[in-house]
Amino acid sequence: MANIFHLSELTSLALHSILIIAASDKRLVNTKKIAATIGASEAHLAKALQQLTKAGFIRSVRGPKGGFALLKKANEITLLDVYEAVEGQMEIEGCPMNSEKCAFETCIFGGVPKKLNQKFRQYMGNKKLSDFNKTLKHNS
Repeated sequence: MANIFHLSELTSLALHSILIIAASDKRLVNTKKIAATIGASEAHLAKALQQLTKAGFIRSVRGPKGGFALLKKANEITLLDVYEAVEGQMEIEGCPMNSEKCAFETCIFGGVPKKLNQKFRQYMGNKKLSDFNKTLKHNS
């Protein structure tokens, strides 16, 4: 069954990974632990972690005791910050079909996509990483 709401795999991995890193209370978290926690392949996860490092949210420490840690405080990073670091700036306006010319006089979706985008942006912008520290099931 198809869902109306969809995040790319890379964005989902980035969001879940940074929340796990944020919940680690400044301890380094390695790729293997993150992958096991969220049920992801380490190869795909590496791309998401690379994006987060490039965006300046996390730092990487190499070696057998290495891993990832936040560069900023968890209460300074929103889900929207992470989303836009991976996907680019979220656009509220526009056609869900990415079409410049519509065959209909008014949008057949009646403005619902715009409302959903506004609500999603508002939610993501209001949620900080620190809001999720106590919701992680395996917080070790």
